Amino acid sequence: MNYKFEKMTTSHSKEVIDIFNYYIENSFAAYFDNKLPYEFFTKFIEMTKNFPAYIIKSEDTGKVVGFSFLKAYSPLPAFKETAEITYFIEKDSVRSGLGKAALTLLEQDAKNIGIKYLLASISSKNTQSLKFHEKNGFNQCGRFYNIGQKK
Repeated sequence: MNYKFEKMTTSHSKEVIDIFNYYIENSFAAYFDNKLPYEFFTKFIEMTKNFPAYIIKSEDTGKVVGFSFLKAYSPLPAFKETAEITYFIEKDSVRSGLGKAALTLLEQDAKNIGIKYLLASISSKNTQSLKFHEKNGFNQCGRFYNIGQKK
């Protein structure tokens, strides 16, 4: 299959929230307890203001199979060169190279907008994501114990 990255817009709200809700209900990748309404998508748009945000679409079927974005790590000026990276790939497209493609694109975008440091917030229970990020050059910088509980 061939895929393309498109700028994430409000027209993608249903697909993005559906993918995100899958991870809310079935994993520790998303930190919410309950499915989110489609209106929550506006929060993604707000978080990514002035940062790149994409949907990943199958060129064969036109289906949105993932999304990715950068967002500010902190509003404090000391962290202006730091961003947090986020991507979610729908379950049937995991391990197809889309995560790596999203990471590569966002790393290049980060450089282009003056971001030097990328952080990924990953649950210790999300071993697949931890391995992926380690394999792709991320280092574990800290661990917060028992600060969040998912029902």
